[in-house]
Amino acid sequence: MIPSDLVPAGNAWPIVLGLDPGTRVAGFGALVLAPSGPRLVTCGVFAPPARLSVAERLGRMQAELEELLAALQPREVVVESAFTARNVKSALRIGEARGMMMAASARAGAALTEMAPASAKRTVMGHGAASKEQVAAMVRHQLGVAELEVPLDATDALALALAHFLQVERDRRLGRAAR
Repeated sequence: MIPSDLVPAGNAWPIVLGLDPGTRVAGFGALVLAPSGPRLVTCGVFAPPARLSVAERLGRMQAELEELLAALQPREVVVESAFTARNVKSALRIGEARGMMMAASARAGAALTEMAPASAKRTVMGHGAASKEQVAAMVRHQLGVAELEVPLDATDALALALAHFLQVERDRRLGRAAR
C-alpha cells in the first residue's frame, strides 16, 4: 500500500520519478526538484512473489506503480532504456516490464524520458562503468542522505531521476531548451 500523503499539500515543485524495470524486482525513486536542489521523496522496489507467472508479477507491479503515480503525480518519469543483453530472453522480459511502466506513466499524464544506464552513471558518477554499489553511495552523497537501506534497484531508479535533474539543470545553465 502506497501512502497517499507522500507529497506535502501545496507542493509547487516538480516531481521526477525514476524507474528501473524488471520482472522479478523493479526499482522506483522519486525526487522533488526544489530550487535548492533535489530532495528525496521516496524510493523502494516492487517485488511480487517469485512463484507468480511473469504476467501476474507484471500485473501486480502495474497496480502498485499506478498507485504510486497517483500519490506522487510526477511531472516526469525517467525509465531505464533498453540495452543489449547477452541473454535475449532476459532482454525481452525487461522490455515487457519497460512497456508496462511506460504505458502506466503515459496514462498518468507524466512526460516520459528514457535514459541508458551508462548515461545515468556518467551523469551522476562522471563515468559510465560504475558499480551499482558506487552509484548507490554517490546518490546518497548527492542527496545528502546518510543512510538509505533499500535494494540497489531502488538506488538505480534514484540515479535515473537524479541524472535527469542534473541534465536539466546543466541545460538550463547553458541556456538550452528543455528536452
